[in-house]
Amino acid sequence: MKLELPRIAVVSTGGTIAEKTDSHTGGAVPAVSGKELVAAVPGLAVVAEISVHQLCNIDSSQMSPQIWAELSQKVNELLADKDVDGVVVTHGTDTMAEGAYFLDLTTRSNKPVVFTGAMNDASSADPDGPGNLMNAVIQAASADARNWGVTVTLNRYINSARTVRKTQTTNMQTFMSGEKGYLGYISGKKIYRINERVHRRHLPLPAKLPKVVYISMYAGADGSLVRHAVDSGAKGLVIDGVGAGNVNKDVYEAIKYGLSKKVAVVISSSVYFGSVEPIYGGPGGGKTLSDNGCILAGNLKGHKARLLLILGLANYGNDYEKLKELFAK
Repeated sequence: MKLELPRIAVVSTGGTIAEKTDSHTGGAVPAVSGKELVAAVPGLAVVAEISVHQLCNIDSSQMSPQIWAELSQKVNELLADKDVDGVVVTHGTDTMAEGAYFLDLTTRSNKPVVFTGAMNDASSADPDGPGNLMNAVIQAASADARNWGVTVTLNRYINSARTVRKTQTTNMQTFMSGEKGYLGYISGKKIYRINERVHRRHLPLPAKLPKVVYISMYAGADGSLVRHAVDSGAKGLVIDGVGAGNVNKDVYEAIKYGLSKKVAVVISSSVYFGSVEPIYGGPGGGKTLSDNGCILAGNLKGHKARLLLILGLANYGNDYEKLKELFAK
């Protein structure tokens, strides 16, 4: 008797996994559809019954929160289907960690949702896309991969969407979770669980996304970028500070200007690991910023803090206590 295979939905959005090198320009460009990606992986049909859904076909440098909102809506529809056991999203690696985190916040199912892609394009002499897609389907089809939330899975390693970062511009072993560690590893057709997901946030997907601007602090910054963002209609700001979340006095004065205009301000850190902490006083110190109404992002890095603030503002408005609680855990 033939056993029924797991049913996995593959949502294709483009990225290097779906690109080939253009013979005229020498640059990688979108060239492969989701159906072609699936068809090119030997043995995939014996692992799962696959349905393919093409959302878009773009390089992930062109992604936006609005496209991720459309992706989240599609993935939620698929997860609601009782016949679907899991979802794989093929996505470019440049903004994959952000896209996965956006879906981690806005999807609620305990079924696996696995982001994967490639560092080498489909015309490369060493393409990693087929192997990554195979492993992602194996993970999405496995009962051992549930309750992790959305993951980023490449090169056999499974990362939590909240903690994962792209760490190397061109190497296949680029996605890592730093001090938090990998969730698991794929060997053959087996999922080896290494860590459990500590916590997960869920926020309703709003109809409209507010404008939130991300600005990085640097030595000698004069605060003009912060003031311009406020005057241009930003509803929120994420300031990537230095150290444990500190800025210089000019940026501090600009932040106070934003706060006076009822703009929500979140402070993150450009330091690779660790949390933003209310340690330093003086103009621009983390404690001073917190005391004046800024929200500290904890160990959530700046690009992802921006996504959380977008969804927080959309659901709670500029409610300081609710926004602060959102970033507290």
